[in-house]
Amino acid sequence: MRWEGGRRGGNIEDRRGMGPVGLAGGGVGALVLAAIGYFVFGIDPSTTQQITSQLGGVGAAQEGRTGTPEDQAGQFVDVIGANIDDVWRTKLQGYRPPTVVLYEQGTQTGCGMGQSAMGPFYCPTDQRVYLDLGFWRDMETQLGASGADFARAYVIAHEYGHHVQTLTGASEQVRGAQQRASGEAEANRYSVALELQADCYAGVWAANAAAVSNGQVALTAGDLEEGLKTASAIGDDTLQRRSGGRVSPDSFTHGSSAERVAWLQRGYQSGDPAVCDTFQNL
Repeated sequence: MRWEGGRRGGNIEDRRGMGPVGLAGGGVGALVLAAIGYFVFGIDPSTTQQITSQLGGVGAAQEGRTGTPEDQAGQFVDVIGANIDDVWRTKLQGYRPPTVVLYEQGTQTGCGMGQSAMGPFYCPTDQRVYLDLGFWRDMETQLGASGADFARAYVIAHEYGHHVQTLTGASEQVRGAQQRASGEAEANRYSVALELQADCYAGVWAANAAAVSNGQVALTAGDLEEGLKTASAIGDDTLQRRSGGRVSPDSFTHGSSAERVAWLQRGYQSGDPAVCDTFQNL
């Protein structure tokens, strides 16, 4: 993927090196693989608060340095984030960029305590995307995802997709529908639709990345395949098999591998967020 030389947004809050706040030990190894699979690429704030309680409470608020990090990994997140913002400014009237928080192990969020074992996540309360960059390695070694730049950019774009859903009101509508649902299986179907729409939105970004950056940020040969490999690796059915459990579609919260691949492809092939109506058959 081509990205070096792309515009930097400077909208990164870097908390790395500040240490975890309020964690009761652990790290990725403290949670089973199934838990990682549940949280990867999205988060339910109420569940975060439950985990906060399990980990021993919320620590003091943190505030890192805002701007563009100097290291390559931090610059990658900044350039990709700025490019995603540029795409959504052309697709959504009144778009407001989120802040991206880089942290290590654990950090306080507007949704409760966040930790790296949750994977990348978005908090609608403070409209921030949270990334522990060590998760890139875990995503590749433990989940079988791709380590390519575009695969990592897809993760970021998916979380920005959740931000778009907050701005459009889709997230709030889903929460209301889940409260009215007749049971857990029905509520989960709304979660799946929300996650698949975020995958589709990630594809929309990828299709438009080069156009808004004069080619400075662009997919190159083989990139899409690496993103699709990652989408497949984090499908609920694949994660349930990997954790040794039974595949239970009623418990899916993010969608099957085939669904995640299909919606990422659909967004990429169209480049239009209007094709991302994952709720039409609910």
